[in-house]
Amino acid sequence: MPLMVSGMDNGTRLHGRLELVAALLLAMAAVTTAWAAFQSTKWSGIQADSYSQASAARLESTRASTEAGQLAVVDVNTFTSWVAALSAEERDGVLTGLRPDGTYTPQPGTESGFLYERFRDEFRPAVEAWLATRPRANPAAPRTPFAMPEYRLEARDRAADLEQQAEDFVALARAANQNGDNYVLMTIIFALVLLFAGISTNLDNPRAQQTLVVAAVIVFVIGAVIVATFPKEI
Repeated sequence: MPLMVSGMDNGTRLHGRLELVAALLLAMAAVTTAWAAFQSTKWSGIQADSYSQASAARLESTRASTEAGQLAVVDVNTFTSWVAALSAEERDGVLTGLRPDGTYTPQPGTESGFLYERFRDEFRPAVEAWLATRPRANPAAPRTPFAMPEYRLEARDRAADLEQQAEDFVALARAANQNGDNYVLMTIIFALVLLFAGISTNLDNPRAQQTLVVAAVIVFVIGAVIVATFPKEI
């Protein structure tokens, strides 16, 4: 009888310890599940904000690109008008101000001078650089100023920058989506801990109870280590 009582006491103590471990696991798994759910929500918000910012950046990029196209049309029209006026004045023997070395000085009272003075500030440096290549005498010269590296459109550069910003925001949104999915997956892992620990508290068989508690501990430790490596947002 004393041995039987001692065995029952040992079994009772083991059952009590397992109950305590299971209770602790239930508490810790509940907290980590809530944390994972919180992080998933935060990353979902970042994803939504990033996609919104990407859309705004793309909209601004489209506007800037449209503006660049319109300015390019203005440059082409004024340039072709200037070339036509220059040619007409040369045929009429009017002094145009265009010298053999490629330098050009707009002449007052001439149509070509009038048009040249109205070149946009972004466009004029390209024309001057093009004229310096002596396009009439130099067959290797670019055919138009628009092929010169000096021809820059700030609106076009801005459109490219905004498009890159949009791509960066999309990449951030995708990363946030993946982070959110990872945290959702971990809530499932911790749900297994809750399941194993919860079932163990209803078992009378010490061996089965111990097996489930050990399994819950292993799953919880693995899940906690993985969650610790995830990026976090507060």
